[in-house]
Amino acid sequence: MLTLNLPNKITLFRIFMVPLLIVFLISPSKLSCSLAALVFALAAATDWLDGHLARVTNQVTVLGKLLDPIADKLLVVSALVPLVELDRVSAWIVVLILGREFAVSGLRMIASSQGIHIAAGSLGKYKMAAEVVAIMALILNFIPFFNFIGQTSILVAMILSVVSGIGYFAQFWGQVDPEKILWV
Repeated sequence: MLTLNLPNKITLFRIFMVPLLIVFLISPSKLSCSLAALVFALAAATDWLDGHLARVTNQVTVLGKLLDPIADKLLVVSALVPLVELDRVSAWIVVLILGREFAVSGLRMIASSQGIHIAAGSLGKYKMAAEVVAIMALILNFIPFFNFIGQTSILVAMILSVVSGIGYFAQFWGQVDPEKILWV
């Protein structure tokens, strides 16, 4: 039987918040947008909390290492895609951000198959912070200043996505055996 520790339960809570975020985000009222922002903020805070608790209580698990990036990607995708539909962010920006996420996840899986762990770098963490600021502001874009902050932050997040993605590729090619990748 699988027993979940508190950090893993918090990660699962973040995943279960995704449908609630979408429901509030696609509703047209300012109240719904405000509730979507609140749900997103709470979910984003759990990203920090679960990792912090896992490290300080020495409860880092394989399940947590697998679930946490999935929860992060679900949260970001579930916010950005509706924001494209609501015409608050350009689709090409979202495609670049999400494309990087899929590419890095693929690289990590290939590296893992060779017993290599590619850790999150500081640029990736800054990218996530910029995404959180951008998404929060874009959800609350009915306040003009937030729209400016959202548009600026999403551009920063996109640039950090591309730059950190290049860093992951460089780290990947520096650690894996290309012969095992190309001929397996």
